Amino acid sequence: MTVQDLWLLSPVIAMAGVAIAVVFADFFMKDKRALSFLAAGLLVIPFLFSLNLWFDVVGDTEATSGLFGSLVADRFALFFHFVLLGITAAVIVASVQYVERLKEFEGEFLALMLFATTGMMLLVGARELISIYVALELTALPAAALAAFRRDRLSVEAGLKFIILSAVASAVLLYGIVFIYGYTGTTNLEAILARINDLPRDSGVPFGSYAVLFAVVMIVAGFAFKMAVVPWQMWVPDVYQGAPTPVAAYLSTASKASAFAVVIRIMYTAFGSDSLAQDWSGLFAVLAVASMVLGNLLALAQSDIKRLLGYSTIAQAGYILIGVAAVAANSDSPDTIAGPQGALYYLAGYAFTNLAVFFAVIAISSRTGSNAISSLNGLGKRSPMLAALLAIGIISLLGVPPTVGFMSKAVVFTAAVDSGLLWLAVVGVINTVISAFYYLRIIRAIYFEEAEDESPIKAGFPVVFATGVAVSGVALFGAVPWLILRLAEKSLGLLAV
Repeated sequence: MTVQDLWLLSPVIAMAGVAIAVVFADFFMKDKRALSFLAAGLLVIPFLFSLNLWFDVVGDTEATSGLFGSLVADRFALFFHFVLLGITAAVIVASVQYVERLKEFEGEFLALMLFATTGMMLLVGARELISIYVALELTALPAAALAAFRRDRLSVEAGLKFIILSAVASAVLLYGIVFIYGYTGTTNLEAILARINDLPRDSGVPFGSYAVLFAVVMIVAGFAFKMAVVPWQMWVPDVYQGAPTPVAAYLSTASKASAFAVVIRIMYTAFGSDSLAQDWSGLFAVLAVASMVLGNLLALAQSDIKRLLGYSTIAQAGYILIGVAAVAANSDSPDTIAGPQGALYYLAGYAFTNLAVFFAVIAISSRTGSNAISSLNGLGKRSPMLAALLAIGIISLLGVPPTVGFMSKAVVFTAAVDSGLLWLAVVGVINTVISAFYYLRIIRAIYFEEAEDESPIKAGFPVVFATGVAVSGVALFGAVPWLILRLAEKSLGLLAV
């Protein structure tokens, strides 16, 4: 390992250092609220290292890959570093009061979240299949422990379901890796594409070979678990309901963002030729439709807000997949990055939106002791500020202008139309209309239903502050979407698009 390798790994190493520092600080700090703020504050260190690599301030400005080509610190990886660090800091701040109730395990809770983020940061920069697999496992184990952290029946069940299904998904992914290695003789993403292009192709067979077809299906299926995509979505509502609410917020945003990042890198780097892209575009289009339809229809019958958000995140994954499926090879459009650019913008906007909703739920449920949608009845009178913040998050999930949720859908639907997938955009619009039935039910409960208990709900400052920041992002990046779109465009410069 060279000095340059260490420099390219500096954000990941710093993140691991922050996690270890929190573990040691837990031994000496009796004020656990201060420990949470320390953990959030220390995230500035990996952020600054990522910022340095983005602007090439210090180090070799030409070299972006290291560790024998298995890791890359390009702007695509750094974009997701910023997203993951922002999510982690926000979740830690929002869960300050929640962490205080964990009784002697506050440090372990924070450290597990930081270690999971370390694995995700490594995952988004890996460009070799074995490295990707190892990084994926580094994220799964801490996430499973976090899901079971409350140690009651629902929480333990959530942790068990997560780890068992994660193991199955990892086995499927590994099977796909074995097949593609057997066919191409390499696990490097760029070398895989070069080898496939050199090998003879069978006419009329997707991907030119049944071996490549099988490998791609297995690899996508393995990551579909993390993306909460049908048919690997069965864990989502149960885990979201049983896991601590801050953990559900973290999994719904950070885990999803890192999974989509690595899938986009694999597809555009290892299978990025026009003919191959047309084949996997159809695969993702089918998964998008299945995820949108199933997620929205099952959400209609939910009475628990966390289960509803679980099914909602499945549907949202379907909308993001529209951007992944919108490849330029399907049309003569000169904009070759509209699809992945839309997917990156959607992921960033969805992080702000979903965190705003989950943080509001944390603040409310900590006072009401219930996650039932009926517990939101009369919230507009009991806590006007929390009601407004939650309502803005909900209408952004629905896709009402001028929120970032509306602009995200507009961007990915436009990319789909430009890439010749008009039918997919139409299905997305129809599913948005369907989702209005359950999203507006929450708005009705907040402002038009009478509460049995009309006592005021007063939330702590940290969670209200974190919710306010998330809602500000919902409004800001909906009004000026080019801020994230420009970053997404720059981050896609080194992808094979």
